[in-house]
Amino acid sequence: RLPPGSLGLPIIGQSLVSLRELKANTAEKWLEERVTKYGPVSKLSLFGKPTVFIHGQAANKFVFSSDSRAIANQQPDSFRMIIGERNVLELSGEDHKRVRDALMSFLKPECLKQYVGKMDGEVRRHLELHWEGQQKVTTLYARRGPSLSKRVFHLTKDLISCLVSIHGQDNGESLSEDEIVHNVVAVMFAGHETTATLITFIIRVLANEPAIYARVVQEQEEIAKGKVPGELLTWEDIAKMKYTWKVALETLRMVPPVFGGFRKTLKDIEYGGFIIPKGWQVSGKPHAFS
Repeated sequence: RLPPGSLGLPIIGQSLVSLRELKANTAEKWLEERVTKYGPVSKLSLFGKPTVFIHGQAANKFVFSSDSRAIANQQPDSFRMIIGERNVLELSGEDHKRVRDALMSFLKPECLKQYVGKMDGEVRRHLELHWEGQQKVTTLYARRGPSLSKRVFHLTKDLISCLVSIHGQDNGESLSEDEIVHNVVAVMFAGHETTATLITFIIRVLANEPAIYARVVQEQEEIAKGKVPGELLTWEDIAKMKYTWKVALETLRMVPPVFGGFRKTLKDIEYGGFIIPKGWQVSGKPHAFS
């Protein structure tokens, strides 16, 4: 039997409602009300497709650990149109592993170490230009367009070069042109949106929790004592930020920068005593309601 709930109007379903709730920052309350009304498993329609919303720790385990022959990665059509259908968030099975391994070779510590000092320099310049001595921060991004585009170009060039030169470790198959382009876009999107959102949430936590803020500052000051004025951060300095990292991880747990995700069923599957038909979307939240 199908989960309780309603698919709403044809095509439209609950898409407009969900977008309205997201814009009003009340989407979590809206989903919590669904759980109260229908339980942890319910059906609705999002972005033109029938969807089953599942909630709770068991739901997360089900989504992220299910057999790839039963549930596959699939984002809404609008996302695929922007990012590309061969991005790592769309692929499953061996294709997903091959592309993920290629991306991880670029994101491994040996590569990231090269960018610590560069990132520190960029952050310092940004703070000096737009934050230092200001009571209110108002950044006009258009003014930074040319210089920012130049720096993004060099980072993108590094990523493309890395992906072009990599061959699959298991079968020697290189990435296709579409896979390179689509995953460069995916990495740039993920690296900007989720990182900026996480930093915003961390700043909010530090502003609301003086004790946590004091411990983070203390840790940063201890690291600063070992450096000469103007010296950039190193990978070793980052490794010393253990409490700061714990704050980041706890913030990720409490308020993930990604509101939710989608999967697609490849066959009829059972969850929570209900049948989720083949071809339906499965969506859930990565953390429990607070």
